[in-house]
Amino acid sequence: MRAYYDARAGEYDDWWLGRGLYAERDRPGWHEEVEQLCEVVAGLAPARVLDVACGTGFLTRHLRGEVTGLDQSPAMVEVASARLPEARVVQGDAVPLPFGDGEFDRVLTGHFYGHLLPDERERFVSEARRVARELVVVDSALHDGVDPEEWQDRVLNDGTRHRVYKRYFRGAELAAELGGGDVLHDGTWFVVVACKIGA
Repeated sequence: MRAYYDARAGEYDDWWLGRGLYAERDRPGWHEEVEQLCEVVAGLAPARVLDVACGTGFLTRHLRGEVTGLDQSPAMVEVASARLPEARVVQGDAVPLPFGDGEFDRVLTGHFYGHLLPDERERFVSEARRVARELVVVDSALHDGVDPEEWQDRVLNDGTRHRVYKRYFRGAELAAELGGGDVLHDGTWFVVVACKIGA
């Protein structure tokens, strides 16, 4: 997974914008829902926010407040740093998070939670709880043509193939899995859940 996302950094935004390998994909309403998703993220109250697995900063740039982006990929960090001149962007792992207890008000993570295996999920939520009081999870919606859980064979522009674990969610189910929370978006392509995780 690490090698996949580092290699994908230069083409990651193609997925969001429907370019490159994604130009011919049949994704009705995709662009409109990406706009809605960005509005949901922008609508979060300003806070000390940590974006875990921030990638290229595509969603991070819509966060308000004191923003820190974290990604394990040096290539993603390079892209995000250029995109987010007002934010702090750090290379590091999500488990354990390289930050102090209570250093943030909110942890946001986009399209990261759905890649985690069961024991990884528990460790990540525990780490999020340690550093913040709120967790916001953005991930892929369960829709026709996908299984709720699967191993995918993904191909990059350079032809390399990578095996990736992926889950898809309904808003209410994701909220229940996280121990309760508010469903901020439950669309065809994306779900967003916000939950209180600390004191």
